[in-house]
Amino acid sequence: MLTAERVERRLAAVLAADVAGYSRLMAADEVGTLDALKALRREVFDPAIAEHKGRIVKTTGDGMLVEFASAVDAVTCAMAVQAAMAARAANLSFRIGINVGDIIIDGDDIFGDGVNVAARVENECEPGGVYLSDDAFRQVRAKTSFRFDDLGERSLKNIDRPIRVYAARVAAAPAARNAFPDTSRPLALPDKPSIAVLPFQNMSGDPEQEYFADGMADEILTALSRFRELFVIARTSSFTYKGKVVDVRQIGRELGVRYVLEGSVRKAGGRRPGPDHRTTHRRHEWRADLVRSHRRRAWRYLRSAGPRSFGSRKRNRTQGRTSGDCPGSGEGDGQPGCL
Repeated sequence: MLTAERVERRLAAVLAADVAGYSRLMAADEVGTLDALKALRREVFDPAIAEHKGRIVKTTGDGMLVEFASAVDAVTCAMAVQAAMAARAANLSFRIGINVGDIIIDGDDIFGDGVNVAARVENECEPGGVYLSDDAFRQVRAKTSFRFDDLGERSLKNIDRPIRVYAARVAAAPAARNAFPDTSRPLALPDKPSIAVLPFQNMSGDPEQEYFADGMADEILTALSRFRELFVIARTSSFTYKGKVVDVRQIGRELGVRYVLEGSVRKAGGRRPGPDHRTTHRRHEWRADLVRSHRRRAWRYLRSAGPRSFGSRKRNRTQGRTSGDCPGSGEGDGQPGCL
């Protein structure tokens, strides 16, 4: 006969939030920081959570754990909080992470992998931002007015698998018909080396090689995003230039980056199994080999021109071009270089 108590579980959207730089703020002004935190919880967080049918599970110093029945409600609440924070120009900045997963219920508390992933995604978040795990993103995609930037896979502390992370942002107002983006005012450069990886050009003349060319750019972008010292533009933004002839300086201004990586791929002899093979097994085998090939080439490039080269090294070994070869890419001039 079973005597162990049955564990109660349910699927939920979990929101984790904390104050960026809380220890530093407390060291500078304990009383002022604590008063400001209490006021923000009372005037911003609590009303937003109640409006979107959330439940505050616990508060821990500067942190907060909230449960929602709906991922859409969780994201909408988080964006409302950050919008209110921006409007108040508060000295405190919150980081918010959201995950959807199975949780364990123990009284009023919640536990489990679904909670842990939310907390780790929040740790990755920029101050004032809202980050989602891939599980949360799949639940809200096309169901809100917000836009989501794919930040790539991240290796999170104490999580046994890579988690793809997305950044939520307010969608821009619809542009007028036939209007062109205003590039007269460049975006401010981030406070660390910044780079956009453009889709690679297929030079082989074989349309089937587009998959390989895009895969190479994807792998390099994903690998670069693992370096915390780099600000890497998401694929959804950089791949909008696929098939377009645009000056690299204009791309840098539009995306707000100092460096732009562009490249080309050409098939050079050799035979590989084609996608028209008779068995699904062979097609999967070919795709797996191709993915491994992408990763080997991407990491081989990064070893030769890694993050330490940005902003410090004059030459970059990519088809013999250097950052100085690109017009307007000199040190300190605020213009993008090409790699």
